[in-house]
Amino acid sequence: MRANRLVSLVLLLRRHGRLSAATLARELEVSTRTVLRDMEALSAAGVPVYAERGRNGGFALLPGFRTELTGLNHDEALALLVAGSRRGGQVLGLGSALASAMLKVVDALPESHRDTAADAAQRLLIDPETDLLARRTVAEEVPDAIAAEVRRAVLAGHRLRIHYAAADQAPKWRTVDPIGLVTVRDQGYLLATRSGTDRTYRLSRVLAAEELDEPAQRPDRVDLDRAWQERSTRFRAGGDQVAVLVRVDPARREDLVGTALAVLSEEADADGRLRLEVTFQDARHAEWALWQLATHAEALAPQWLRASLRDRATAMATRYGVSS
Repeated sequence: MRANRLVSLVLLLRRHGRLSAATLARELEVSTRTVLRDMEALSAAGVPVYAERGRNGGFALLPGFRTELTGLNHDEALALLVAGSRRGGQVLGLGSALASAMLKVVDALPESHRDTAADAAQRLLIDPETDLLARRTVAEEVPDAIAAEVRRAVLAGHRLRIHYAAADQAPKWRTVDPIGLVTVRDQGYLLATRSGTDRTYRLSRVLAAEELDEPAQRPDRVDLDRAWQERSTRFRAGGDQVAVLVRVDPARREDLVGTALAVLSEEADADGRLRLEVTFQDARHAEWALWQLATHAEALAPQWLRASLRDRATAMATRYGVSS
């Protein structure tokens, strides 16, 4: 996010003094043109940055520069830095003001904590842009102790053991290398690798977590927004996904949408029910989701799903039928 990058620029200049645009670009892994635009944004936000021309020139801050904000501890500042990584400031034209506010947050920390807070913010992402159409409104509950343990491992760069209950599977212990945490529409996800392979875990399915002393095998820098987009795109592009046309009682709409991957279309039927086209991860997922809704939903298509649900209901009725 740009606001986080602007804070990183100021921290680099504080730590090293005068730095060239090329050096800053290399440190932040952006182009020199981006650095020049960011310097203009810092100046607009009231940060006293100036350029020195010549062979040994570069950008620097006025000596003694410090913003005014006091009273925040490390966790409070980190929470504000993460909140500041959202896109709202850019959408509303407040990008420069957001960068200035985030810099004040960093300044409120003891000097020994400033770099770690700014670095930690890149490991946490709230509501990234996504093309998923499903709107989930019910927040998933994650116990505070589990959330805190996972967060500590992510921020410390340590390996993590989690007791994880994947869908339709018995819980298992896994040791992973955590990369970052993402919150999407009140649902939390842990982005990690396991034996070098990308893995994404839903926090509500983590039954227990233990931070290990071993360092995690992960890159020092991460573009969490890009990582999330790449993983969600790969997930949605999986070849086993199925689209289902469903009629559902409006009172149970959120139960259907909450378990689907995406809502492709939605309209009201004449009888007051809703007609939705939704996608599921695979055939097993689709059958499970519709079975949970019993008579509150009807799968209209595909035909194989209707047949599967009918056969399942017939078998259940036979099992519990009244004997003669």
